[in-house]
Amino acid sequence: MSEQQPKRITRHEFESDLIAKAWKDQAFKQELIQNPKAVYAKELQQELPETLQIQVLEETPSTLYLVIPQNPMNTHITEELSEEALESVAGGGVIGGVVIQVGVI
Repeated sequence: MSEQQPKRITRHEFESDLIAKAWKDQAFKQELIQNPKAVYAKELQQELPETLQIQVLEETPSTLYLVIPQNPMNTHITEELSEEALESVAGGGVIGGVVIQVGVI
C-alpha cells in the first residue's frame, strides 16, 4: 500500500476554513483570537517558525480592516528555491515561509 502525499491548499482556502470553523464554534473562535499561532500550528499539524507572528482581528458592523500583503518586489531571495518550493509559492500555499499541507482523509 503506497503512502499518500498530503493535499496542498492555498493560504486563502486554509484561512477560509478557519473562519468557517470560528463562526460555528465559539470556543474555537476565542482560542483563535487569543492564541492564533497555536491554533495555526495545530490545524496545520506542524511547528511554526518562532519568529512568525499571527494576529487575528474580528470585524464588527462599524469596523472593517484592510490587510496589505507583503509586496513581493520587496522580498529578497538569497538562495535558489527547489522546484517544490517554487510550486508552493506560485500556488499561494505559503504562510510566513511555512507550506500549508492538509492530510488526506
